[in-house]
Amino acid sequence: MKRLLFAAIIVCGIFFCQSSKAQNFDDYFVNKTLRLDYIFGGDVKQQSIFLDELKTEPHWYGKKQKLAEIPVEGNGQITVKDKKTGTVIYRNSFSTLFQEWLSYDEAKATKRSFENVFLVPFPKDTVSITVDLRNNRREIISSYTHIVAPKDILIHSIGEHNVTPYITLQAAADSNRCIHIAYLSEGYKKDEMQTFENDARTAMEALFEHEPFKSMRSKFNIVAVEAPSIESGTSEPSKGIWKNTALHSHFDTFYSDRYLTTLNLKDMHDILAGTPYEHIIVLVNTEKYGGGGILNSYNLSMTHNKWFKPVVVHEFGHSFAGLGDEYAYESEQIPMYPHDIEPWEPNLTTLKDFHGKWENLISKGTPIPTPESKKEKTQYTRIGVFEGAGYSMKGVYRGVQRCRMRDNTTPEFCPVCIQAIKRLIDFYTE
Repeated sequence: MKRLLFAAIIVCGIFFCQSSKAQNFDDYFVNKTLRLDYIFGGDVKQQSIFLDELKTEPHWYGKKQKLAEIPVEGNGQITVKDKKTGTVIYRNSFSTLFQEWLSYDEAKATKRSFENVFLVPFPKDTVSITVDLRNNRREIISSYTHIVAPKDILIHSIGEHNVTPYITLQAAADSNRCIHIAYLSEGYKKDEMQTFENDARTAMEALFEHEPFKSMRSKFNIVAVEAPSIESGTSEPSKGIWKNTALHSHFDTFYSDRYLTTLNLKDMHDILAGTPYEHIIVLVNTEKYGGGGILNSYNLSMTHNKWFKPVVVHEFGHSFAGLGDEYAYESEQIPMYPHDIEPWEPNLTTLKDFHGKWENLISKGTPIPTPESKKEKTQYTRIGVFEGAGYSMKGVYRGVQRCRMRDNTTPEFCPVCIQAIKRLIDFYTE
């Protein structure tokens, strides 16, 4: 959002299950990916979801267990059901730029459309797929269901030939139970790929300097995908600078100077087709400060700024782990989180339904809410419930006084965020 320090759209929650019976991957799916391209469009009054195109890629790099469970609720979900039985056989959650745009004044007078791409395992038999969008009160505002027959001749096969070159930066200990990350180049010309590889390695090592990624490093498979751009850098519309790059990324998203995104999700996934990827980190060849993170879609960060390492890690906290921003604004209160609704983020609370978050980490006798100590302003280990988070000084709470999700200078994720990240890694890999 244009008023946020890191301009990240993240709406997530704690673990929950919507199916009492575990699904066996081999009963319903083959080892391929079904790529679903949608167009989300409309305005603040009415939103629509349209199917754009179906594609298939060779291999599935997502979860193969807990298929009908989702670890974070998200502000949107995709659900795959076996058509014959109605059984939920796969589910995932996401966030979108479209839903963020709906919060701006432009959406009151203008209709716009946005590309969105989702990956699901390729079904053996006919399935129904439902996509729904939700608001910040966790209410469904738009839903669309369609049928996919796996033998449909119009499902386009990609990723088998002319695969974008990539380098394996780290191989997971168990490739069947791991988390696949792809660093993707943006704004690097063909003769700048060594610089991109160096930047990708810097980003990777920055991530693994933080717990729990450090101690769970062997559970990640990481590649650097070398997509050359015609021009170096990225576009800066406020300066009249438009660059011809692989993803056509740009600053000034929604007129926010530091909000760096790409709207070209189909191009992004076309470039990645055939590479081992699930989570995407786009590295942008620019010195200008900025970035953004979208849950289970991508995160994007500048690389040649002094804050590169903390920002790329912070954004991954958003896009991978569903962590919310823990800072607040004194001058402007942003009502992203209704105070009568519990946030989905595992590191934020309004105290409306605190159970299952971080109460297990709070020492007995700690007052809730917890008063801040001026003597402990640098503290990121004392755990309580501190007011001032989620862009609001009042009514939204965080677990510690400082954390990587609060400011760039804090060297670590706090114990609350570490617990949430570890739970997520365990969900995908155990």
